[in-house]
Amino acid sequence: MTDPRDNPFRTLAQQAPSRPAAELVMPVSEEDRLRDELERGILFTTVESLVNWARANAIWPLGFGLACCAIEMMAIAGPRFDVSRFGAEVFRGSPRQADLMIVAGRVSIKMAPVLRQLYDQMPDPKWVIAMGACSSCGGMFNNYAILQGVDKIVPVDVYVPGCPPRPEGLLHGIMKLQEKILTSKIELGPFPRKKKRKGAAA
Repeated sequence: MTDPRDNPFRTLAQQAPSRPAAELVMPVSEEDRLRDELERGILFTTVESLVNWARANAIWPLGFGLACCAIEMMAIAGPRFDVSRFGAEVFRGSPRQADLMIVAGRVSIKMAPVLRQLYDQMPDPKWVIAMGACSSCGGMFNNYAILQGVDKIVPVDVYVPGCPPRPEGLLHGIMKLQEKILTSKIELGPFPRKKKRKGAAA
């Protein structure tokens, strides 16, 4: 007969039979018990790690699509790809509430100043993903009307190749951006930190 404690299908309603006293673990010392209690309730980290973790897992993209890549960008918010698993599902309608600009599609010369204005209106820290070949390098539109790469007017953090890239490619780009955010240095305040002079008293 099998032991009822080894039943993998035991439900929560069934209470596990108590183990005999011989199977109980020997009592630990007071120091070990105190260490276990402390490890259960204390988290050791740095402010930089905590801030970067919060920023990486709460990305708010700007709802900003220019061409066919925008259809693939919209797909990541649906149930099939579900970008909310990565904490980046809150597409904002205003640049003042967003911290990620996904440039999805070709940027015309006429649209470039508008894109730059939207970027300037986003609060710091902010990031940019160039989605697709057109926003990365102009793509097939090698002419006077299309900007040959959005990095000519805004700094780009992640390039997602493809024409258009599939939603999985954009998700991979968002994950790469999260890795970049996690390893970035945070800035405290609007002024740069002062460097210590050599030979100055500590």
